[in-house]
Amino acid sequence: MSQQRKRVRELGLSIGRFQPGPLNAITDVKGVSVGHCTLIEGTDVRTGVTAILPNSGDVYHQRVLGGGFVLNGAGEVSGLTQTMEWGLIETPILLTNTLSVGKCSDSLVKYMLNKHPSIGNRHDVVIPLVGECDDSWLNNIAKTSIRYEHVEAALNSARGGPVAEGNVGGGTGMITCDFKAGIGTSSRVVPIGKDGLSFTLGVLVMSNFGEMQDLCFGGLHVGRRLEPDYKSYVRRRENYGSIIAIIATDAPINSIQLNRLSKRVALGIGRTGSYAGHGSGEIVVGFSNANTVPREIKGDIVTLKELLDQKLNPLYAAAIETTEEAILNALCMAEDMSGYDDHIVPAIPLDKLQVILDQAKDLL
Repeated sequence: MSQQRKRVRELGLSIGRFQPGPLNAITDVKGVSVGHCTLIEGTDVRTGVTAILPNSGDVYHQRVLGGGFVLNGAGEVSGLTQTMEWGLIETPILLTNTLSVGKCSDSLVKYMLNKHPSIGNRHDVVIPLVGECDDSWLNNIAKTSIRYEHVEAALNSARGGPVAEGNVGGGTGMITCDFKAGIGTSSRVVPIGKDGLSFTLGVLVMSNFGEMQDLCFGGLHVGRRLEPDYKSYVRRRENYGSIIAIIATDAPINSIQLNRLSKRVALGIGRTGSYAGHGSGEIVVGFSNANTVPREIKGDIVTLKELLDQKLNPLYAAAIETTEEAILNALCMAEDMSGYDDHIVPAIPLDKLQVILDQAKDLL
């Protein structure tokens, strides 16, 4: 059993220059809620579903502006094509394993039809946003264990407040740099200009990429320091893995600006040691709930607030450091896990990590 887990700030490492929100989580963005359903069954089922609701659960009637970015496309977020085309998000966002994208999409359609029977007749159809990573090292993915009730449970459990991290929801079977990882989150309060204006930005990741030798914490190559202790572990080698990142903000930015903001998330992923290897998917979905676009609009014009492009730089910087910290939180909060085919994935050893960080504290 792993030692008591801690988030990375509890180890004394503060990433970046901006202050986190009260919870240091994506739910610091007002109106955002997160829910999980975790499946751990027998010796070979290690998977689940994570749900992100962008707008107090009513994103169908009050759509939010959306965007995204694909750094490397050996992965999938179904529905992202329409989001990029329209610049709108109108469904919750689900995260799960690779072979459960279809089931999650179908289940979310069913869930929304039950809540909104006007879909497909009085109103247009919806295309759910469902992101995936491959958890087949720990999870018998061919069992396709995800069912409607698991999607429903994740959606119904979505709340504001603290977000469970590590071996939960869609992150249950996920691995990062040969250590157990999964779901991680972080946030920043970002001042803009000189008039006291500030906005909140949060990131949630389902992290499942990389190799131990490349792992970095705050620029320190900790993976190289830890690797000699793990030579006896059998590691996945044919699958570099992937990461899906969700970035949310209450800053009034448009869909083009959200695309640009999402690109900076990729820089944060790179800071932790990713080089976006072959077979890897690094896909980002972004949204702002500062503006909403009602499904039914009287008249032909909707008026939206928009931050000047020249004021975006602090948000760009915050996106990078928030992403980096979210990934590190996923690693620090995850516990050891055994699973399919007798595979064992260790949690990153916080005691040894603490020593490394303390030795380098003057450099951080």
